[in-house]
Amino acid sequence: MIQKVLAVETSCDDTSVAIVDRSAKVIIQVSLTKDLDHAIFGGIVPEIASRNHTFALLPLIDEALKKSQLSWDDIDGLAVTNRPGLIGALIVGLVTVKSLALAKNKPMIGVNHLEGHLLAPFLCDDQYQPSFNFGTPYVALAISGGHTSLYYVQGLGNYKILGTTLDDAAGEAFDKFGKMLGLGFPGGVQVDQFAQSGDPKKFILPRSMIHDDTLNMSFSGLKSAAHRLIQELGVDEVQKNKSNLCASFQEAVVDVLLSKLEKAAFLYQVQNVVITGGVSANSRLRTRAEQLAKSKKWKLAIPPLRYCTDNAAMIGLVGLLRLANGESHQSDLGPSPKSWPQDFESP
Repeated sequence: MIQKVLAVETSCDDTSVAIVDRSAKVIIQVSLTKDLDHAIFGGIVPEIASRNHTFALLPLIDEALKKSQLSWDDIDGLAVTNRPGLIGALIVGLVTVKSLALAKNKPMIGVNHLEGHLLAPFLCDDQYQPSFNFGTPYVALAISGGHTSLYYVQGLGNYKILGTTLDDAAGEAFDKFGKMLGLGFPGGVQVDQFAQSGDPKKFILPRSMIHDDTLNMSFSGLKSAAHRLIQELGVDEVQKNKSNLCASFQEAVVDVLLSKLEKAAFLYQVQNVVITGGVSANSRLRTRAEQLAKSKKWKLAIPPLRYCTDNAAMIGLVGLLRLANGESHQSDLGPSPKSWPQDFESP
């Protein structure tokens, strides 16, 4: 019986290792972020990310076992992100886990990174327990630097894409706007911090596709409008209004995201709603989502910050559930920059 799974996440720039048990409890999670290595380039450099994973992964696995006071005899299976993501980064995690699976004679499974985000709110640990019983079906808004999509979730492996961004992901838009203002990398975190002291109504920015009949989204027009505004204001006015600019930009993104989420919940007649992914850490989004949930009488699940960004615990939960169902992969499993066709049902 699968009781404990050791999981590895290396789909982008963060290296993460976790051990998750059958009750969805995170026994241990250790992660390494190398934002400073990418900051001077203004974005993630795939080759640097891959190299950092190579140096960090095995020590993190040893650290996870040591801190949890577990041995390989206590581990019943291995899970690893093998899609979607940066190919070089995925290869590091995948080759490491395949080697360990062979050496330790453990079953292994490759996990879709996005599926991990969809289940992340149901993780628990000594500091966090979900506040209510939360079942399927539910609508999930998964938002990060590379992905922004709405899903209808009916069970493990049963996911329908309801809508997606037609251009930039919300997290990418935040990061690029932060770069326009010279806030550094990652820009999204800085935008959130400056916005907390700004006026979200100071500048009027477009809410692309907010009234569109579909559940698709777009953020490239907002990004372009913000760039024009910054150029029109000039250096001095931009400096004076940095917080107001961040608050106005952030409000436009949040308006679109929550409008589409509300529409999806109405169309599919669900009261269970999930917001997940790196951008779900945004403080304004969380506050307004909680207000909306209260007004709509939704059960709203948003993971704690440590399970919002890329993390191995969510990969471990998916891997454990799938291994417990009798699924596994062999040593010929390869990485993929995209999801597999069978992972999600298209709209």
